[in-house]
Amino acid sequence: MTSRTAPARQMGGFVIMEGRCIDATCVRQDCEGLMDQTFQEEQQHLSDIYAQLVRMRDALSDEIETSHKGIAQDLIDMSEEIRPDFVGIDETMETLAAIETLNSVIDTYNQIHDFTVDKLRRVLILLMQPYFAKVRLQMRPGRPAQDVYIGATGITDEHRRPLIVDWRSPIAETYYNQEMGQTSYQVDGRTRTVNLELRRQFDIAQDVLRMYFDTTVAIEDSLLLRALKRHHSEKLQAITATIQREQNAIVRHIDVPVMLVSGIAGSGKTSVLLQRIAFLFYREREALRPDQVYLFTPNSVFEHYIDTVLPSLGESNPQTYTWRGFLARLGLSERGTGADGSPERLVRLEEQLPTLQLDPDDLRDIRVGDTVLLKQQQVVSAARKFEQFPVGPRFAALVCDELHSRLERRLTQLSRSDSVQEEVLGLDLDAQLEIFGETLNPANEEEIAGFARTYVEHLYAGAHDSIEQLMWLRIDRIGMRMLGTEGVSAAEWLYLKLLVSGHGARDARFVMIDEVQDYTVTQLMVLARYFSRAHFLLLGDENQAIREGTATFAQVREIFEQTHGSVEELPLLTSYRSSPEITELFASLMDERGRMSLSSVRTPGVRPTFAAYDDRDAYLAALAALVEDAHNDEGLTAVVAADRSRVSWLGRQLGDLVKVMHKDETLPKEGVVLLDLRLAKGLEFDHVIIPDAQREVYPDTPLARRQLYTAISRAMHRVSIVAQGQMTPLLADRMEA
Repeated sequence: MTSRTAPARQMGGFVIMEGRCIDATCVRQDCEGLMDQTFQEEQQHLSDIYAQLVRMRDALSDEIETSHKGIAQDLIDMSEEIRPDFVGIDETMETLAAIETLNSVIDTYNQIHDFTVDKLRRVLILLMQPYFAKVRLQMRPGRPAQDVYIGATGITDEHRRPLIVDWRSPIAETYYNQEMGQTSYQVDGRTRTVNLELRRQFDIAQDVLRMYFDTTVAIEDSLLLRALKRHHSEKLQAITATIQREQNAIVRHIDVPVMLVSGIAGSGKTSVLLQRIAFLFYREREALRPDQVYLFTPNSVFEHYIDTVLPSLGESNPQTYTWRGFLARLGLSERGTGADGSPERLVRLEEQLPTLQLDPDDLRDIRVGDTVLLKQQQVVSAARKFEQFPVGPRFAALVCDELHSRLERRLTQLSRSDSVQEEVLGLDLDAQLEIFGETLNPANEEEIAGFARTYVEHLYAGAHDSIEQLMWLRIDRIGMRMLGTEGVSAAEWLYLKLLVSGHGARDARFVMIDEVQDYTVTQLMVLARYFSRAHFLLLGDENQAIREGTATFAQVREIFEQTHGSVEELPLLTSYRSSPEITELFASLMDERGRMSLSSVRTPGVRPTFAAYDDRDAYLAALAALVEDAHNDEGLTAVVAADRSRVSWLGRQLGDLVKVMHKDETLPKEGVVLLDLRLAKGLEFDHVIIPDAQREVYPDTPLARRQLYTAISRAMHRVSIVAQGQMTPLLADRMEA
């Protein structure tokens, strides 16, 4: 099937692109013999691949089942052959060598087992959908072309020949480039040029081929257009099969210190972010762990909404936090977050630190529980030893080293005391095994002292961590004196500690911040410094900055240029979520420049509706009627109120007609939910009802314009806007139309 050119039409100042979706029936009817044969050949190939995957699944399952039994017996046999003999040097060395051999065998078995389990995991993923695309590539002139099938993960046959390649592999880039004819991909920093003869997409469920499409450019992406017709799901879905060219540029972008993605509503920012994480895990699979990647989300409802995407791609979720959750992890949840605090206060801390003089009362003792290990005066003495250095990372490191040394001497002193040694000898068998890994039978006083030293290290294991965490510094007291206030917020406390220590998350490699336009300058200054060694991916839409006082993109760039040196900015200008009618409506709230660069790929849908009622009872009756009708529709409808107080009021008025959403809850698959705009951020719904759309709630201000843009752009298929009183001036012309 040859590709068909999709016409473009103008709507409200931006371009709406139209495409056609052709199913297998159309394929057979349009091109009868040839296409029917192609469909059969592709179905046969799918059946063969699926059968191989089933055989792999069964073989791997049997291997794991039998190997556990076999491995256990092998290890038992080997361990029984070891005859511990520590009488002489030769006998001791022989015994230790035998134990080392046993450990080596155990490590080998573990590696084989891990490889087998990982392969089984990949097979199970592919059994749901073996692949979603095929490219036919001529690798060299004069050579026959090769077919490459692309799936959510990769697998090879028993001869190590690729059956399916991972979508993140270099060669799969030829599919996402969407360039027929000569195209290229990167391998180990080198560009390889090939000839793309065929780009075919599949709609597959297990071993059933439902449709296929031969496509060339993004706007004729039939699989995408088909996917866009579907209704909302309670969980965000992976877009692996339908990643578009501008999205792929971000997913596969070279590693840079900071990437700032500016994307319009519905452009797939969050999906791109998650695919980028999956791509990084693949590209650095030998070195990157999930706990080295941090993802900041706008709220916990959104966190639940995205939590299945990466597992569906065979990857683990990264560390995921909201701003409050991040502070709670650091033990700072008991104080004000400081999110809306003045960034000038952080700058003042930074400017005053070089001249800061510590008072004795700025320091505290080192203790574990009720036991004081180093008294305050000892800490003061250690700090004075380096008072020629200004307070900062070098000073903190030197004092920490000194305190570690003093703590070691203190622990040695404790281990030599008669009371501690008697306590060790009086431990019951369970405690001995827990602490020492063996039962105690000391032959002399030296061995008793050794056990006592291990014992005190066990008892006071947290003391060294307390030193590293600067628990010997009264950060609060110092911060209040520097700022001239009676308290410091969580953001200020953490920022000051970072200034003194010079480090935050040492192991963090990548930090992703979604909806970055909702963060304040203060929050971003803290995160940029806390993750100073990590690379950042920042995604947002300035048109969705729904709170006063959040950072502009210019401020975002300035913050990260100061901490990371450079910021690379990439746009996402195509809307995939909303129908052209809805896209045109929220685009009308943008400035003219942004409106002209916007495009949508959806097919025409239902025009938004507008209604205003002077009478409160009539307003509530109309709103209730909309909600009742929504219950009869497919998918999920959201009543998106401007704030939480309006959610409370509307919840009382609508009663059982709606489910009121709270944080930490998961969206249902269908029905009608009521939530405030902040909670709706990043989510999408089949139908959005915007209540209280009157002038008082949405006046003609930049903030109200952004809030209305955000609310409208949550909708995929329908928008209904209802006002109690005069309709907002931002939409007054719609009422007149």
